[in-house]
Amino acid sequence: MGMRDLLPEPLIEAGRAGFRLYGMATAGLRPDPDFLLIGAKRGGSTSFYYALLEHPRVVPLFPAAGLIPKSNHTKGVHFFDSNYGRGLRWYRSHLPSRLTRARAARRSGGPVVTGEGSPYYLHHPLAAERVAKDLPDARILLILRDPVERTFSHYRERVRSAAEPLDFEAALEAEKQRTEGEEERLVTDPAYSSYAHEHQSYVAQSEYARCLRRWFEHVPLSRFHILTSEEFYKDPQKACDGAAAFLGLPSAPLPSAGRVWNPAPKSDMTDAVRARLAEHFAPHNAELERMLGRTFPDWTAP
Repeated sequence: MGMRDLLPEPLIEAGRAGFRLYGMATAGLRPDPDFLLIGAKRGGSTSFYYALLEHPRVVPLFPAAGLIPKSNHTKGVHFFDSNYGRGLRWYRSHLPSRLTRARAARRSGGPVVTGEGSPYYLHHPLAAERVAKDLPDARILLILRDPVERTFSHYRERVRSAAEPLDFEAALEAEKQRTEGEEERLVTDPAYSSYAHEHQSYVAQSEYARCLRRWFEHVPLSRFHILTSEEFYKDPQKACDGAAAFLGLPSAPLPSAGRVWNPAPKSDMTDAVRARLAEHFAPHNAELERMLGRTFPDWTAP
């Protein structure tokens, strides 16, 4: 155990605040991100993002892991969903500086990219419009998971966090009441944030076609690279090579690409609930296939 691991939590928090103030003071020296990983929540986005960070030409956000004790690399800023009111200077305070990027480019022997991964962007009703306005050239990465499995994993993650007292079927039944009117309020009041819309929308966040329809109104499909978590975990290196090529990078060996981050506790879903969810998602999946011109044979079928 190093000295940094022995520091008291208040001192660590003060360090985080200091880095953020420094980042804001130097925001003008921090270029916009090259890419955004917009979701899906519980779709493997954390594992995918950290796999990409192993590429020598992908630069982490600021501050990088190691500068703050007990911290991994920052993954998501949640600016275009929950923190938009903080302003672009605050957002850019999380990005590596031109000097950091230049040093990384010299070390790696070529141009570098940086980006952040905030999985609520896919579902938030204003994120796409905000991204189109503020980052018109950013490329968009998206990893999708079998919607039945994503829905159940989302629920299990809430249980693990001691934030969901209901059983799975009851939580599904409560979703409509919990989230009713929340999306409309998010649109009419940009300063509003909704716990229910972000954390209790188990089914809604798996209706990918509906979410992407809004994104495609503001960002062309040509700026998207979309894969599935099933493809990623089957062959992490191949999946990351495809994303790297989309970002204009060569392939590179990523030895820890198969690591699973933030796994939810294991439990079983009843066959009846699985069948009901599969039937619900079938038309949404069919529309998604039409939108993207591809199929999803690994996903649960009714």
